[in-house]
Amino acid sequence: MFEKFTVIPSIDLKGGNVVRLLHGEMDRATVYGADAADTARRFEDAGAELIHIVDLDGAITGAPCNVAAIAQIRASVKCAIDVSGGLRTIEAVRATFAGGADRVSIGSAALLSPELVRLACAEFPGRVFGSLDIRDGRLAVKGWVETSQLTLAEAAERFRNAGVAAAIVTDITRDGAQVGVDAGRMAEIAGEVRLPVIASGGVARLDDIRGLRKRFEAGVVGVVVGRALYERNFSLGEALAAAEG
Repeated sequence: MFEKFTVIPSIDLKGGNVVRLLHGEMDRATVYGADAADTARRFEDAGAELIHIVDLDGAITGAPCNVAAIAQIRASVKCAIDVSGGLRTIEAVRATFAGGADRVSIGSAALLSPELVRLACAEFPGRVFGSLDIRDGRLAVKGWVETSQLTLAEAAERFRNAGVAAAIVTDITRDGAQVGVDAGRMAEIAGEVRLPVIASGGVARLDDIRGLRKRFEAGVVGVVVGRALYERNFSLGEALAAAEG
Protein backbone atom coordinates (compact mmCIF):
# COMPACT_ATOMS: atom_id res chain seq x y z
CA MET A 1 0.00 0.00 0.00
CA PHE A 2 2.75 2.46 0.91
CA GLU A 3 5.15 2.55 -2.02
CA LYS A 4 6.45 5.97 -1.00
CA PHE A 5 6.52 8.21 2.06
CA THR A 6 3.11 9.84 2.33
CA VAL A 7 2.05 13.21 3.80
CA ILE A 8 -1.53 13.05 5.10
CA PRO A 9 -3.27 16.31 6.03
CA SER A 10 -5.67 16.07 8.95
CA ILE A 11 -9.13 17.53 9.50
CA ASP A 12 -10.24 17.28 13.13
CA LEU A 13 -13.95 17.89 13.69
CA LYS A 14 -15.57 19.21 16.87
CA GLY A 15 -19.17 20.35 16.67
CA GLY A 16 -18.85 20.38 12.88
CA ASN A 17 -15.96 22.87 13.02
CA VAL A 18 -12.39 22.29 11.88
CA VAL A 19 -10.24 22.45 15.00
CA ARG A 20 -6.90 21.43 16.44
CA LEU A 21 -6.44 20.35 20.03
CA LEU A 22 -3.41 20.94 22.21
CA HIS A 23 -2.10 17.71 23.78
CA GLY A 24 -5.41 16.07 22.92
CA GLU A 25 -7.39 18.14 25.44
CA MET A 26 -10.93 18.87 24.23
CA ASP A 27 -11.15 22.14 26.16
CA ARG A 28 -8.00 23.44 24.44
CA ALA A 29 -9.32 23.54 20.89
CA THR A 30 -8.43 26.19 18.32
CA VAL A 31 -11.12 26.65 15.66
CA TYR A 32 -9.78 27.09 12.13
CA GLY A 33 -13.04 27.16 10.22
CA ALA A 34 -16.64 26.05 9.95
CA ASP A 35 -16.48 24.58 6.44
CA ALA A 36 -14.75 21.21 6.58
CA ALA A 37 -15.61 20.45 2.96
CA ASP A 38 -13.83 23.59 1.78
CA THR A 39 -10.77 22.65 3.83
CA ALA A 40 -10.76 19.22 2.21
CA ARG A 41 -11.08 20.71 -1.28
CA ARG A 42 -8.09 22.95 -0.66
CA PHE A 43 -6.03 19.98 0.52
CA GLU A 44 -7.01 17.97 -2.55
CA ASP A 45 -6.22 20.87 -4.86
CA ALA A 46 -2.77 21.07 -3.26
CA GLY A 47 -2.12 17.43 -4.05
CA ALA A 48 -3.40 15.37 -1.12
CA GLU A 49 -4.00 11.72 -1.99
CA LEU A 50 -5.39 10.82 1.43
CA ILE A 51 -7.03 13.02 4.10
CA HIS A 52 -7.23 11.88 7.73
CA ILE A 53 -10.53 12.91 9.34
CA VAL A 54 -11.00 12.70 13.11
CA ASP A 55 -14.45 12.86 14.70
CA LEU A 56 -13.33 14.22 18.08
CA ASP A 57 -16.84 14.25 19.52
CA GLY A 58 -17.27 10.65 18.44
CA ALA A 59 -14.03 9.67 20.13
CA ILE A 60 -15.40 10.99 23.42
CA THR A 61 -18.98 9.71 23.16
CA GLY A 62 -18.13 6.36 21.61
CA ALA A 63 -20.31 6.79 18.52
CA PRO A 64 -19.91 8.85 15.31
CA CYS A 65 -21.12 12.44 15.80
CA ASN A 66 -19.89 14.53 12.87
CA VAL A 67 -21.58 12.41 10.22
CA ALA A 68 -22.99 15.35 8.25
CA ALA A 69 -19.63 17.15 8.02
CA ILE A 70 -17.91 13.95 6.89
CA ALA A 71 -20.60 13.37 4.27
CA GLN A 72 -20.03 16.90 2.95
CA ILE A 73 -16.29 16.21 2.74
CA ARG A 74 -16.91 12.98 0.82
CA ALA A 75 -19.18 14.79 -1.63
CA SER A 76 -16.56 17.50 -2.17
CA VAL A 77 -13.38 15.53 -2.91
CA LYS A 78 -12.32 12.58 -5.03
CA CYS A 79 -9.18 11.73 -3.06
CA ALA A 80 -9.23 9.00 -0.45
CA ILE A 81 -10.43 9.77 3.07
CA ASP A 82 -9.60 7.98 6.31
CA VAL A 83 -12.15 8.38 9.11
CA SER A 84 -11.62 7.82 12.83
CA GLY A 85 -13.39 8.57 16.10
CA GLY A 86 -16.24 6.71 17.75
CA LEU A 87 -15.90 3.51 15.70
CA ARG A 88 -16.56 1.02 18.49
CA THR A 89 -19.03 -1.35 16.82
CA ILE A 90 -18.91 -3.20 13.52
CA GLU A 91 -22.16 -1.44 12.60
CA ALA A 92 -20.45 1.95 12.99
CA VAL A 93 -17.54 0.76 10.86
CA ARG A 94 -19.90 -0.50 8.15
CA ALA A 95 -21.87 2.74 8.19
CA THR A 96 -18.68 4.77 7.86
CA PHE A 97 -17.56 2.80 4.82
CA ALA A 98 -21.07 3.01 3.37
CA GLY A 99 -20.86 6.78 3.85
CA GLY A 100 -17.84 6.93 1.55
CA ALA A 101 -14.76 6.34 3.70
CA ASP A 102 -11.88 4.64 1.89
CA ARG A 103 -10.10 3.79 5.14
CA VAL A 104 -11.01 3.77 8.81
CA SER A 105 -8.73 4.07 11.82
CA ILE A 106 -9.71 2.13 14.92
CA GLY A 107 -8.10 2.89 18.27
CA SER A 108 -9.96 2.48 21.54
CA ALA A 109 -12.23 -0.29 20.33
CA ALA A 110 -9.29 -2.32 19.09
CA LEU A 111 -7.83 -2.26 22.59
CA LEU A 112 -11.09 -2.66 24.48
CA SER A 113 -12.72 -5.13 22.09
CA PRO A 114 -10.15 -6.97 19.94
CA GLU A 115 -12.87 -8.89 18.12
CA LEU A 116 -14.08 -5.68 16.48
CA VAL A 117 -10.83 -4.93 14.67
CA ARG A 118 -10.58 -8.58 13.57
CA LEU A 119 -14.08 -8.43 12.11
CA ALA A 120 -13.41 -5.08 10.43
CA CYS A 121 -10.16 -6.27 8.84
CA ALA A 122 -11.83 -9.46 7.61
CA GLU A 123 -14.74 -7.56 6.10
CA PHE A 124 -12.66 -4.66 4.71
CA PRO A 125 -9.19 -6.11 4.03
CA GLY A 126 -6.41 -3.58 3.54
CA ARG A 127 -8.68 -0.69 4.50
CA VAL A 128 -8.33 -0.63 8.29
CA PHE A 129 -5.63 1.24 10.21
CA GLY A 130 -4.94 0.75 13.90
CA SER A 131 -4.41 3.82 16.11
CA LEU A 132 -1.78 3.75 18.84
CA ASP A 133 -2.01 6.93 20.93
CA ILE A 134 0.86 7.25 23.37
CA ARG A 135 1.19 9.53 26.37
CA ASP A 136 4.33 9.20 28.54
CA GLY A 137 4.88 5.68 27.28
CA ARG A 138 1.32 4.45 27.96
CA LEU A 139 -1.58 3.94 25.58
CA ALA A 140 -4.48 6.38 25.84
CA VAL A 141 -8.06 5.45 24.93
CA LYS A 142 -11.58 6.91 24.74
CA GLY A 143 -10.58 10.22 23.20
CA TRP A 144 -7.30 10.18 25.14
CA VAL A 145 -9.06 10.69 28.46
CA GLU A 146 -8.23 7.25 29.88
CA THR A 147 -5.07 5.16 30.01
CA SER A 148 -4.98 1.52 28.93
CA GLN A 149 -3.08 -1.08 30.91
CA LEU A 150 -1.97 -2.71 27.67
CA THR A 151 1.61 -2.22 26.61
CA LEU A 152 2.53 -0.98 23.17
CA ALA A 153 3.77 -4.47 22.27
CA GLU A 154 0.52 -6.11 23.40
CA ALA A 155 -1.63 -3.66 21.44
CA ALA A 156 0.54 -4.06 18.35
CA GLU A 157 0.23 -7.84 18.56
CA ARG A 158 -3.56 -7.50 18.51
CA PHE A 159 -3.35 -5.28 15.46
CA ARG A 160 -0.99 -7.65 13.64
CA ASN A 161 -3.15 -10.67 14.41
CA ALA A 162 -6.23 -8.82 13.17
CA GLY A 163 -4.54 -7.76 9.94
CA VAL A 164 -4.46 -3.96 10.04
CA ALA A 165 -2.78 -2.27 7.09
CA ALA A 166 -0.75 0.17 9.22
CA ALA A 167 -0.60 1.82 12.63
CA ILE A 168 -1.09 5.55 13.13
CA VAL A 169 1.15 6.35 16.09
CA THR A 170 0.35 9.63 17.85
CA ASP A 171 2.67 11.17 20.43
CA ILE A 172 0.02 12.96 22.50
CA THR A 173 2.53 15.06 24.44
CA ARG A 174 3.62 16.62 21.13
CA ASP A 175 0.26 16.69 19.39
CA GLY A 176 -0.81 20.19 18.40
CA ALA A 177 2.19 21.72 20.16
CA GLN A 178 4.44 22.19 17.11
CA VAL A 179 7.51 21.14 19.07
CA GLY A 180 8.92 18.83 16.43
CA VAL A 181 8.85 15.06 16.02
CA ASP A 182 11.16 12.39 17.36
CA ALA A 183 11.84 10.63 14.08
CA GLY A 184 14.26 8.22 15.66
CA ARG A 185 11.70 7.10 18.22
CA MET A 186 9.08 6.61 15.51
CA ALA A 187 11.51 4.34 13.66
CA GLU A 188 12.11 2.41 16.88
CA ILE A 189 8.36 2.00 17.36
CA ALA A 190 8.01 0.73 13.78
CA GLY A 191 10.57 -1.93 14.62
CA GLU A 192 8.84 -2.79 17.88
CA VAL A 193 5.31 -3.08 16.50
CA ARG A 194 6.36 -4.69 13.20
CA LEU A 195 3.76 -2.73 11.29
CA PRO A 196 4.03 0.17 8.84
CA VAL A 197 3.89 3.30 11.01
CA ILE A 198 2.25 6.61 10.15
CA ALA A 199 3.66 9.21 12.54
CA SER A 200 1.44 11.85 14.10
CA GLY A 201 2.00 14.67 16.57
CA GLY A 202 4.40 17.58 16.80
CA VAL A 203 5.21 18.39 13.17
CA ALA A 204 6.38 22.00 13.05
CA ARG A 205 8.89 22.32 10.21
CA LEU A 206 9.65 20.78 6.86
CA ASP A 207 12.72 19.23 8.46
CA ASP A 208 10.37 17.12 10.58
CA ILE A 209 8.94 15.63 7.39
CA ARG A 210 12.37 15.14 5.90
CA GLY A 211 13.57 13.41 9.07
CA LEU A 212 10.65 10.99 9.03
CA ARG A 213 11.05 10.35 5.30
CA LYS A 214 14.60 9.17 5.95
CA ARG A 215 13.10 6.44 8.16
CA PHE A 216 10.95 5.03 5.36
CA GLU A 217 13.07 1.90 5.05
CA ALA A 218 12.78 1.45 8.82
CA GLY A 219 9.01 1.26 8.49
CA VAL A 220 7.87 4.89 8.93
CA VAL A 221 5.70 5.17 5.84
CA GLY A 222 3.92 8.47 6.36
CA VAL A 223 3.06 11.42 8.55
CA VAL A 224 -0.18 13.12 9.58
CA VAL A 225 0.13 16.91 9.53
CA GLY A 226 -2.39 19.25 11.13
CA ARG A 227 -1.71 22.46 13.02
CA ALA A 228 1.48 23.27 11.09
CA LEU A 229 -0.64 23.54 7.94
CA TYR A 230 -3.39 25.58 9.58
CA GLU A 231 -0.84 27.96 11.12
CA ARG A 232 0.82 28.24 7.70
CA ASN A 233 4.25 27.14 8.88
CA PHE A 234 4.43 25.67 5.40
CA SER A 235 2.00 24.71 2.66
CA LEU A 236 0.83 21.23 1.84
CA GLY A 237 2.59 21.58 -1.50
CA GLU A 238 5.87 22.28 0.29
CA ALA A 239 5.26 19.32 2.61
CA LEU A 240 4.65 17.01 -0.34
CA ALA A 241 7.83 18.26 -2.00
CA ALA A 242 9.80 17.59 1.20
CA ALA A 243 8.37 14.07 1.27
CA GLU A 244 9.60 13.51 -2.28
CA GLY A 245 13.09 14.54 -1.23
